[in-house]
Amino acid sequence: MEREALTLDNLASAMAAKNSRGFVIAQVERTAAADSLNPREVQIPGVLVDCVVLSKPENHLQTYGTAYNHAYSGRQRVPVDRIEPMALDERKMIARRCAFELPLGGVVNLGIGIPEGVAAVAVEERILKYLTLTAEPGILGGIPQGGLDFGAALNPEAVIQQNQQFDFYDGGGLDLACLGMAQADAAGNVNVSRFGRRLAGAGGFINISQNAKKLLLAGTFTAGGLEVAVADGKLAIVKEGRAPKFVEAVEQVTFSGDYAAEIGQPVLYVTERCVLRRTVAGMELIEVAPGVDIERDILAHMQFKPIVHEPKPMDGRIFRPASMGLEQLLLGLSLADRITYDQERNILFINFEGFQVRTVDDVELVRREVEARCNAIGRKVALIVNYDGFYLDPVVTDAYMSMITYMEQRHYSSASRYTTSAFMRMKLGAGLAERNLAPHVFETWAEAQAFTAAQS
Repeated sequence: MEREALTLDNLASAMAAKNSRGFVIAQVERTAAADSLNPREVQIPGVLVDCVVLSKPENHLQTYGTAYNHAYSGRQRVPVDRIEPMALDERKMIARRCAFELPLGGVVNLGIGIPEGVAAVAVEERILKYLTLTAEPGILGGIPQGGLDFGAALNPEAVIQQNQQFDFYDGGGLDLACLGMAQADAAGNVNVSRFGRRLAGAGGFINISQNAKKLLLAGTFTAGGLEVAVADGKLAIVKEGRAPKFVEAVEQVTFSGDYAAEIGQPVLYVTERCVLRRTVAGMELIEVAPGVDIERDILAHMQFKPIVHEPKPMDGRIFRPASMGLEQLLLGLSLADRITYDQERNILFINFEGFQVRTVDDVELVRREVEARCNAIGRKVALIVNYDGFYLDPVVTDAYMSMITYMEQRHYSSASRYTTSAFMRMKLGAGLAERNLAPHVFETWAEAQAFTAAQS
């Protein structure tokens, strides 16, 4: 199974069949000499196998959508900065709003459908390193894939068997689950399993939704032909969907809103135009997208009336093409918050610890924020910068150093920098020297502060 994306329940299935006096057939890509396989790579021991079938490559598709991808089998890692961002459509808007709820340091399950987009948003917003995303077939870490590749992942940390994954889920291991939402009703119940005579089945939905510490249920507000557009950070409904998704009563209860309220499980229902929350009193409208009219675009397309107090606007960054800056937001430290000024000593301190500069837009953001603070001060300042844990992409190093040159010539009376990283001290020192700037890069805060005091 070394070329497979997942191990799933193959071992458990083989054991169950064999112990029930059944017959176990192993379909293989090739045969090998007896005792030539690494025992730690054997997934199905020979004692469980009654018959082996050697089949053609076309019978061994890795997923429903991919014949074979080295990354899915763990034979290579994909550079995540080369992954193209999603187009700004309703799916991305919903995924972006869900991403605001991601728990840093937490374990998250992403379901099939719209929740798949949360992984792409996490990559684009550079927060993947702070999370462990999972998928129920056995993926831990990395970037879970969607569509016909659902269940596979790029750059996973581990691939375990599906039944083991559900042991973890059932035990309450998930800090957050983001699942799809086909229908929701006045009680907060959700249906993803039955529609008329068509029975889709619940899959792992019940296990995951009931046992996650927090739950996001994501889907478009209406279904069937919905078209939306964004301009200037506002959402417009171009064409409404034919079928309402917020109905008086769902056709089948795959998730119980009453039970969630009883046990105190936080549940949000996230759409492209609004967010609802299940409270003890019922379904409450808590957020509305900019540009959306509550009566015309929301209440008119619901078969029940939610609680409406004073819903706040959804974050406007969700509806703009640029990156939302979610990393700094979730870390609780915006770039503006990283800049402080000691008026008595006329020292401007910038804390770049953990900050990342990967694009020209990032360089411009730094220049704009720092220059705005300097202009507000109204005189040249002594600068001290903390570069511990700072990351500068080689692609934009020249642009960043040019920005430093510009700022130093116009706004700084002196400048000192410090970092415990010898590599970063060397990189900054070389870049400054190339531009005829004094490379005052120290190892500690005390050394940088002493230099600044000596210059005043």
